[in-house]
Amino acid sequence: MVAGSISHEIESPVEAKRLWNAFVKDGHNLLPKQVPEIFSSITLLEGDGGVGSIRQINFTPANEEFSYVKERVDEADEEKLVYRYSHVEGGMLGKKLASAKYEFKYTPKPNGGTVCSSVFYYDSLPGVPNDEAKIKEIKEMGTALFKKIDDYLIANPAAYS
Repeated sequence: MVAGSISHEIESPVEAKRLWNAFVKDGHNLLPKQVPEIFSSITLLEGDGGVGSIRQINFTPANEEFSYVKERVDEADEEKLVYRYSHVEGGMLGKKLASAKYEFKYTPKPNGGTVCSSVFYYDSLPGVPNDEAKIKEIKEMGTALFKKIDDYLIANPAAYS
């Protein structure tokens, strides 16, 4: 088993609280509407969306590697704008990964806008090689997804205020 992490930072002109509201508080509604080519649905299975809640993300056939993933909310700190969750089923668990955890921080910039930092922590299954091309692809997909929601928020300044 190999433990690793992938870090990524993206800057946005959108204020941190709006990004938090869009991605964390209403992502289950917003992502399938704004990125229907990737997300077919996001359903809360247990809890109220806070710590301990379980949600299932269903992907379209565009995601060839897996059709769904279940996530457990580990932390949702609205004051610090930090969101952490773990995969508990589906995705690459049992295929290439033994565990997968994510952390997102929305940090306001002094002159406006936000720095969104993300870290993906993982333990790969024995014998699974480190794939630099896949790491690059994950970062590019994350950037494209973020940019799509960022563009929506810029075009709709009253949304998630």
